Amino acid sequence: MEKDFDQATSKRMWGGRFSGDTDALVEVFGSSIEVDKRMALEDIEGSLAHASMLMAQNILSEQECDLICKGLQAIRDDIIAERFVWNTALEDVHMNIEHELTRRIGPIGGKLHTARSRNDQVSTDLRLWLRRASERIALELYTFRSELVKIAQSHLNVVMPGYTHLQVAQPVLFSHHIMAYYSMFSRDAERLSQAQKRMNVSPLGSCALAGTGFNIDRGETASKLGFDGVAMNSMDAVSDRDFVLDYLSVFSILMIHLSRLSEEFILWSSQEFGFISLPDSHATGSSIMPQKKNPDMCELIRGKAGRVCGNFMALLMTMKGLPLSYNKDMQEDKEGVFDAVDTVEMSLQIYSSMLSGIKVNADRMRQAAESGFSNATDLADYLSTKGMPFREAHEVVGRLVAICLSEGITLESLSIQQMQEVSPLIEDDIKDYLTLDAVVGARRSAGGTAPKEVKNQIAFAIKELSSEAEILTPAQTQSFVH
Repeated sequence: MEKDFDQATSKRMWGGRFSGDTDALVEVFGSSIEVDKRMALEDIEGSLAHASMLMAQNILSEQECDLICKGLQAIRDDIIAERFVWNTALEDVHMNIEHELTRRIGPIGGKLHTARSRNDQVSTDLRLWLRRASERIALELYTFRSELVKIAQSHLNVVMPGYTHLQVAQPVLFSHHIMAYYSMFSRDAERLSQAQKRMNVSPLGSCALAGTGFNIDRGETASKLGFDGVAMNSMDAVSDRDFVLDYLSVFSILMIHLSRLSEEFILWSSQEFGFISLPDSHATGSSIMPQKKNPDMCELIRGKAGRVCGNFMALLMTMKGLPLSYNKDMQEDKEGVFDAVDTVEMSLQIYSSMLSGIKVNADRMRQAAESGFSNATDLADYLSTKGMPFREAHEVVGRLVAICLSEGITLESLSIQQMQEVSPLIEDDIKDYLTLDAVVGARRSAGGTAPKEVKNQIAFAIKELSSEAEILTPAQTQSFVH
């Protein structure tokens, strides 16, 4: 029987109404198996839940369900052991698995496809795959943010120049600068959680587009698969890829944040800045210039941000003109998001390990802050406290800076007499206002760079991370080997 069945199914599983063979190039071009086989375990997971529901609804007998489930479990074992042979002619992961199941257990395997379509099946598989992927990324993002907090904690007294337009603006604590990135990546964690929640509804049972006449229980399969509920409209369920766009949007913004941090590390590790030294483990050398230490990982992550954003735009353009419901265009939904997941996951892992080995050159940072007139605003603020309108104070300090530039000195190096020649409001107490530590310490507004405020930020972050740790569990990693 097995040989006859193989011959009968060597044609396309949808080929009943076709008399001619598929063109060989069309077969290759239309196949998605090299991409979507990554969802093989999720496909089997969905099929097991579907079979169990069909039995509970008396659509499958107990014996049929048991035979199907044992066959699927054996196929799953072969896939995990990498013994499973994939066939391009069978187009996708769903048909490969169904064909192999039916080859092993006979025509009963074909009953598994009762009350479902590849349209609802692929959406279910992708949601299950993305749920696990996002759990892993959430864990990596938590680890990375924890490393940022550790760096901030261990460099609380380090002063550096803060920049606008890449020009020295005002002095800030290095820990304040790092905690700015913590805030950015915390928003990424929040967006990731929101995307997970919106995605976690089951399309299974929506079939091709219109639902089914079989007496199925969509709530049961949703519950078995860990979904919060079922998609309410069958047409939307099979044609919706908003959840993929959601994730690609989150990943794109996250990679933009990593790219910005990478740009700073690239600048800071240059000889011109000399603020930090990257660990040798995360840098490379030159094949011709022996003195070089290149920040290649930072540069690569900065570059890969473009690819992740490109994946987002590609799917946006794919979806923008599609009528309801399913269209073959949507086969392009997986490759980009798979690539984005791989890129984001590895980028976060690299950064978490790199952060622990970074060396901070506190003396060089302070020197840079001292030499850039970063305390000029505080001198203007001082004059304002003496009753001078801020705009006039701004003009006075600008004139003092011009004097410093002509003499090659800093503001605090000016004598009181020199200052008073420009403004008699300046008194002897001005020196106490212009030291870097005084300037930093004066920024006491909520969220400012004063040491107390930065400590508050760090304390809030530790509390936030502790709360997340209670609900974060090590993500499931049994998905199909990349």
